[in-house]
Amino acid sequence: MNTNMECTKQNRCRELAPSSSFHRTVYSEIEEVGWEHLVRSAEDLRFLSFRILDKRGRVHIMEIQLDESYPKCPPSISADVPHIFKLEWSMNSRLKDVVLQFQEHLEKLQEFWCTLDDIDQSLCVVDPKQPHHATSYRQINIGNDCFLVLFINANDPRSLPECRFMGSDLKVNSSRRIWRRNCKRWMKDKPFPENLAIVLETQLPGPPNVQQNDRQVECGICYAQCLPVDDELGARSGSGTDYTCDNNNCKRAFHSLCLGDWLRSITTTRQSFNVLFGNCPYCSEPIAVKINSKK
Repeated sequence: MNTNMECTKQNRCRELAPSSSFHRTVYSEIEEVGWEHLVRSAEDLRFLSFRILDKRGRVHIMEIQLDESYPKCPPSISADVPHIFKLEWSMNSRLKDVVLQFQEHLEKLQEFWCTLDDIDQSLCVVDPKQPHHATSYRQINIGNDCFLVLFINANDPRSLPECRFMGSDLKVNSSRRIWRRNCKRWMKDKPFPENLAIVLETQLPGPPNVQQNDRQVECGICYAQCLPVDDELGARSGSGTDYTCDNNNCKRAFHSLCLGDWLRSITTTRQSFNVLFGNCPYCSEPIAVKINSKK
């Protein structure tokens, strides 16, 4: 099925290719990158979105905006990373060079994401509820109604972080004194949670047992947490995301209503009774979504 989806995207872009040298250039460069990596594109091919997996299997979406003077003018890039890389570009550069530079950038950020994973898995993180790859802070519960906001340095994630304490004045002032007294005991070769426990002189609470469905998560299609309040939506009016991709390296959340509408727009989607069978728009893993038969 993935091959069919790639062919559909390829055919759509091929229709535009003969219209101008710009379209012919972009079309050939998408082929070099690989149609399996293209998530979506604008009708005029000036906007492209590619799905890139890093070496640890994390899914990243890189969005590229092309100027009409491309390739004379370098593309604009955005991605879910803490900071974007400086693109090296020349008249001979192509989209595959952008992808390669992005992959190199992802490799440099692996220790940053591993550090955040260690925090998420070991400590009681209260914010953000659903962190993105670009998020570089964590607010943790350190006990006694006191919280600590950590700002992780993406370029040196194992170093002593900048921090801010939150809580009553008495507890915050006490925690600050302890932090200042012990901050020199921070060792980069020790796990991040262990360093925190040493510096704060306390055993830190572990992660809460929170059900994924209780979290407010943005939909990967409409980018809103909740559907609009609309009588036509019936029981779904104002509801949150209710479908999550089963791929552990993706776990993208969606409103089943949005996902169903998106799958209907894909020619390779199959339907059996009230179930749509297709592929996740982010990682291309097989998905099956129940739809409202009354719709």
